[in-house]
Amino acid sequence: MNDVDTRYRDASLPIEDRVEILLGQMTLEEKAGLFFHTMITVGEDGELAGPDPVFGLPSNEDYVDGRLMNHFNVLGGLPSAEAAAKWHNRLQELAASTRLGIPVTLSTDPRHSFSDNPLAALNTHAFSEWPEMLGFAALRDEALVERFGDIARREYTAIGLRVALHPQIDLATEPRWARQLPTFGEDAGLVSRLGAAYIRGFQGAELGPESVAAMAKHFPGGGPQLDGEDPHFAYGREQVYPGGRFELHLEPFAAAFAAGVSQIMPYYGMPVGTEHEEVGFGFNKSVITGLLRERFGFDGVVCTDWGLVSDGEIMGQPFPARAWGVEHLTPRERMVKILDAGADQFGGEAIPELLVDIVRSGEVGEDRLDVSARRLLREKFVLGLFDRPLVDVEAAKALVGSAEFRAEGEAAQRASVTLLSNDGTLPLKAGLKLYVEGVDPEVAAEYGQVVATPEEADAAVIRLQAPYEERGTMFENFFHAGSLDFPAEVVEHVAAVAAAVPTVVDVFLDRPAILGPVVEAAAAVTGNYGTNPRALLDVLTGAAEPKGRLPFDIPSSMKAVEASRPDVPFDTADPLFPFGHGLSY
Repeated sequence: MNDVDTRYRDASLPIEDRVEILLGQMTLEEKAGLFFHTMITVGEDGELAGPDPVFGLPSNEDYVDGRLMNHFNVLGGLPSAEAAAKWHNRLQELAASTRLGIPVTLSTDPRHSFSDNPLAALNTHAFSEWPEMLGFAALRDEALVERFGDIARREYTAIGLRVALHPQIDLATEPRWARQLPTFGEDAGLVSRLGAAYIRGFQGAELGPESVAAMAKHFPGGGPQLDGEDPHFAYGREQVYPGGRFELHLEPFAAAFAAGVSQIMPYYGMPVGTEHEEVGFGFNKSVITGLLRERFGFDGVVCTDWGLVSDGEIMGQPFPARAWGVEHLTPRERMVKILDAGADQFGGEAIPELLVDIVRSGEVGEDRLDVSARRLLREKFVLGLFDRPLVDVEAAKALVGSAEFRAEGEAAQRASVTLLSNDGTLPLKAGLKLYVEGVDPEVAAEYGQVVATPEEADAAVIRLQAPYEERGTMFENFFHAGSLDFPAEVVEHVAAVAAAVPTVVDVFLDRPAILGPVVEAAAAVTGNYGTNPRALLDVLTGAAEPKGRLPFDIPSSMKAVEASRPDVPFDTADPLFPFGHGLSY
């Protein structure tokens, strides 16, 4: 490294000077490596990971030493905090061995709640467990959201995670939309307040060495999906605005900018019938440069959603690029269009050699790369990665998933439960004979005597998932879409149990289910947004109060949903339960 001017490692120099000293001696290949933010797997027992055949990923060494990449999204479940911290340190040591020693920046999808979707959110038992974001929306407590963000920040940084691929501050204005669970619901004002609190929790008053950088998504608002379909898939590529509310969906982002959000992710969807080009937002110059950069003055990092450029394969299944509106372009042409739009990074891509060739061919100037490289390097310096790249493994063991953090998470789970209807059956008396479905009988036995049939019981507790339609592939079924009606056999079964014994039905509301038939049959109905069985039973037995209030309307029928406008909140006629509904004991 004798040919390297190492003054960029001098923490006493201004960050802008350090950026220029480093950038000025980077090769084109080293600059190109900055532009790719893709998935990486964690090795076993804290060691570096080899190739991953399931997701088709190369080894950690190939990424860092071979392709000179240094931004990665940690995929899959994490081992223990100790093993994750050790792996992080091994990866940073590998990065330090490269010519310039540019440290790695690790990011992650949400990991603190109950979802387990490899393309959107990951359950990580090493961390404290909290309700999904809809649960925080049900509680409407900015201080609690900021406290959660601070705890998550501490758990993330302990093992080396420094970018949160969240918050998701889209407005859940289409009741069928498959991505509502990680949002703060349907109301723009509430989403704006809670989204800003979330960013403050993760980043602090300003971004610094103790922060986790937040990447708010999905600009300019991903909720108004045609028929509620998800744009991971071609049939969900269109975003529509029949109510003319494009501006409403920008309000949470304005609040995020005011809170100092560090990064932004544009959505997959393509706007239809607006002033903007009908191409996916990651390719959309009038959205990224016009709205984001010029109108809102955002000068942070813009990273596309994952997989806009090249086709892939996951678990043996083809997974084509989400290049909506530009399907006819080659990967090379898509990359040029994304850069021209104003984005800084290609999410989910690992082809720096293509970018190098594009620059060498004269299609994109190296000075354009320098614009984004400055932003990407600046953030690494601001986060302190050059000055303190390694984490304390012993400290991670003590802090991550601590009893204090877990207790706070469970308290939030209990509080977020929403009591929708109750004929006086709740709270359940202690010691009753209980018939349960969807509840671990061993856990239920802590609250009463578990019996085998409704006829033997004093009360029944049934837990249901909000309905969705089964689709053709495994990956489609990670995204719950389609009709919100319960299948007839589910309704009939609930009614049969309820005819035999007073029945409490708890529904996991990852979408606003059509609850009318269930409410009609059951003695009481609760909604949850990620609540473990003990936390739920604490509420049902009166040991804790249900404090949640609906974060969206519960529609009265699918006919009302189909008649509503996807971009307009609270637009289904005569909702069964309105936004804000929730009973108390």
